[in-house]
Amino acid sequence: MVPLPSQPSPSLVVDAPLPEQLAMGLVVLRYRAENLRIVPVYGPAALDVSPRIGHIHVTVDDAAWHWADGSGEPLIIQSLPAGPHKVWVGLADPTHKILDEKNVNFVVPVQSGHH
Repeated sequence: MVPLPSQPSPSLVVDAPLPEQLAMGLVVLRYRAENLRIVPVYGPAALDVSPRIGHIHVTVDDAAWHWADGSGEPLIIQSLPAGPHKVWVGLADPTHKILDEKNVNFVVPVQSGHH
């Protein structure tokens, strides 16, 4: 087992949503963690796992609540009203301590009528 202090610090990369998807009212955020594996394992005992594991926390438009996700799959958000939005993504260890964070700002365009 590799001692945890010798591991590089984890970091989070979040890609901006694609304009084509935003035009359909669909927000797809692809992300990846560096120096940490995203898995749905939680609790203090998981801090001793090597290589390091964790999950993400997600907040939309500064809401008072967030959700946790350990799937490693892209985030898909639907039904946001037209206008500017912000998604905060936090990279968390198994005890929910935030290790890195990113904000993604984007605009959902007004939907045109379907013909």
